[in-house]
Amino acid sequence: MGIPSVMVLPLLIVVAAGVYYIYNEVLQFMSKTLVRNKVVVITDAVSGAGAECAHLFHKAGARLILGGTTWDKLESLYDSLTTASDPRETFAPKLVILDFSDMDSMEDVVAEVMECYGYVDVLICNSSMKLKAPVHSVSLELDRNIMDINYFGPSSLAKGVLPAMMSRRSGHIILVNSIQGRLAIPFRGSYAASKHAAQAFFDCLRAEVEEYGIVVSTVSHTFINASEPPPAVEPAPKQNVITDYIARQLTHGVRPSVLANEILETVNRKRKEVVLAHPIPRVALYLRSLFPPFLFAVLAAGVKDSVLAEPMQ
Repeated sequence: MGIPSVMVLPLLIVVAAGVYYIYNEVLQFMSKTLVRNKVVVITDAVSGAGAECAHLFHKAGARLILGGTTWDKLESLYDSLTTASDPRETFAPKLVILDFSDMDSMEDVVAEVMECYGYVDVLICNSSMKLKAPVHSVSLELDRNIMDINYFGPSSLAKGVLPAMMSRRSGHIILVNSIQGRLAIPFRGSYAASKHAAQAFFDCLRAEVEEYGIVVSTVSHTFINASEPPPAVEPAPKQNVITDYIARQLTHGVRPSVLANEILETVNRKRKEVVLAHPIPRVALYLRSLFPPFLFAVLAAGVKDSVLAEPMQ
């Protein structure tokens, strides 16, 4: 007895859903085995996304080197990792004080990282400093601090681990960047500039080290909705409806756990570029490439309207 035609489509949907589920389960299982025994460095491991990455890679059996600016927070993360796992199947993480705002310490930090195991398989550059303020209100000192944390720090650490990767002809460097490394919006000048610089550096690095078997990836996300709100040097002017909507979409971000899973998948599949964004930011990216005058006009109109809306002093 044949299957009624009315049942064919529902059955196909069920079968497709089953195949997709099995496919995802297989990928998740492989994800845990591919990073086992790998030496993985995570900067700013005590942040929301960093801690999620630490838990994910630790459970998968990676040899973690965790960086952070304060020892107390690193020890707290260490305790949470070791108490929640089987010591027979995991490795105790190694802790390193790492503060990109102190660039004079970077040489010692690189040496300490390399002393842990003698090499690094995966470097995850996760550190970031956010800022929302009009360009004219940001001091040069603050500009430099943002550049140190968002650009010079990750690039210096990448340079530090590169020689060992090149000699072993193996390695993976991941920049956890921001979509504002590709798309700049008003009142994020210093932050967007640092993210653009980091994006360009790692794009160049990707091409330069490919012959050594080293993979360089960038993960560009919108706002991580579990992080602290960005500091403001001076209250930003109120935006008009259009620019306010774009800004909200740009900051309608991802959860740390989602970002961490995406980073793990990026390591396992050796993907070179990942964009975690909602449709509006993606459309803005296309407009930036295909119709830049239109996007510039929209952003400029928003700023102009904001200035006009300010009360008279």
